[in-house]
Amino acid sequence: MSLFLLVLLPFLLLLLLFKPFMAAKTRKKANSQNPQPPSPFKLPIIGNLHQILPVPYRSLQALSLKHGPVMLLHLGQIPTLIISSSDSLSEMTKTRDISFSGRPNLKIPRQIGYNSKTIAFSTYGDYWRHSRKICVLHLLSSKRVHSFLPVRQSELSSMLSLISHQSSSGPVNLSPILYTFTSKILCRVAFGRSVLEDQCRLMHDYIRELTRLLGVFNVEDYFPSLKWLDRFSNLDAQIYSLFKKLDGFISSVVEDHIIAGVRDDVAAAGDLVDVLLSLQKDDSLEFSLTMDEVKAIILNMFIAGTSTSFIFLEWAMSELIRNPKVLKKLQQETRMVAGKTSMVTEEDVNKMHYLKAVVKEVLRLHPPAPLLLPRETIENTELQGYKIPAKTRVIINAWAIGRDPKFWDAPEEFMPERFMNSDLDFRGQDFDFVPFGVGRRICPGMQFAVATIEFTLANLVHHFDWEMPSGLSGEDLNMEETQGLTMHRKYPLLLIAKKME
Repeated sequence: MSLFLLVLLPFLLLLLLFKPFMAAKTRKKANSQNPQPPSPFKLPIIGNLHQILPVPYRSLQALSLKHGPVMLLHLGQIPTLIISSSDSLSEMTKTRDISFSGRPNLKIPRQIGYNSKTIAFSTYGDYWRHSRKICVLHLLSSKRVHSFLPVRQSELSSMLSLISHQSSSGPVNLSPILYTFTSKILCRVAFGRSVLEDQCRLMHDYIRELTRLLGVFNVEDYFPSLKWLDRFSNLDAQIYSLFKKLDGFISSVVEDHIIAGVRDDVAAAGDLVDVLLSLQKDDSLEFSLTMDEVKAIILNMFIAGTSTSFIFLEWAMSELIRNPKVLKKLQQETRMVAGKTSMVTEEDVNKMHYLKAVVKEVLRLHPPAPLLLPRETIENTELQGYKIPAKTRVIINAWAIGRDPKFWDAPEEFMPERFMNSDLDFRGQDFDFVPFGVGRRICPGMQFAVATIEFTLANLVHHFDWEMPSGLSGEDLNMEETQGLTMHRKYPLLLIAKKME
């Protein structure tokens, strides 16, 4: 939540003076034939908004411990169901997934994403089904993810060289290096080699600005009847300005591809724009894409791919530096499997069982989107015996589920060993561990993200020995998080990198 919300709250409370009567302080008793999920006491007008500050996923976890794993809040004018347990998530996914597969019509995703045409935020229906199918079968299939290996290798080599160069003059600020690395991979995968580094840097800056805006409180998403208040925050102007920049950039790249013509080998080696333009001309498809839909899908791929990989790598290195025994054990594995080769290969990665356990443990403690993406019920439904009306917003607290002491031993501790003799995975079948979501709305780019983060983390610990600067220990590392749709480190990650002898 932003400073704007704190300024807005007194104004909203003043509106009470114009109400004929105050809302009753006692809740209505639930009808035994139509029980409502339990709710904490809410204030007039703002409802429970004040109770999810300052850190929403932590505050929601604390409320769920008091009111139950299925809980109804009123965030402003929006009834919002909070799901905080694997049991309730399992029931939702296995028996009522369609009912819970909608998306709320949120302001920024709608205005930036070509009227909510991105796969992540499009409403449940024919367009979402067809666009997701295109993503899974044509853009991010196992075969295509593997075809992008040369891009990952090339950008990784450049990043390792940069770290080596910067380490000669002191601590390395790893945060911007990792962000640039992940955004350059997505830039090349999406747009191809023809996109210049300066253009990638522009896109990098636009996505960073979008990430910032997604963390800004806007009135419309919580008080639809008061959406006119957003004009006083200058938010509409910021959204419009950013959309014009993003649309102009993507449109110019698409136009360049159209002029150059679609490559003959697009099925094997084309970038994502090539693939989408090729599909646009494919008469055998049951669904044709408009140009805005092509641009929306590209934007979706870029945002999701950059954020997930960067956030994971930043937290992974943070946890490893705070847990030197884990770091040493992981280094021993990478150096035993890969030897003194110039680069750990993806074939090597497949042999590294401790690496995969470390990856899972980082995702458990630091899911990139701790509350996943909000859903919305598309019809009246039920969950855990409670009646849930249509158009109820739904938030899944993946962060709380990954730290539930009923399932996880020592849930706050970083212990990759918990995964060494476990089949527990993040691919949507284990409801105690859902960093990429579950059901129909599970992240379609999971394979691409995992291929990138495993390969990169293995090489970072293989090539360098890592330490805290100025004689500090890992315990001194500040682990505060930023607030928004995704969970970044609040402060840059400054480390000493010593090249392996």
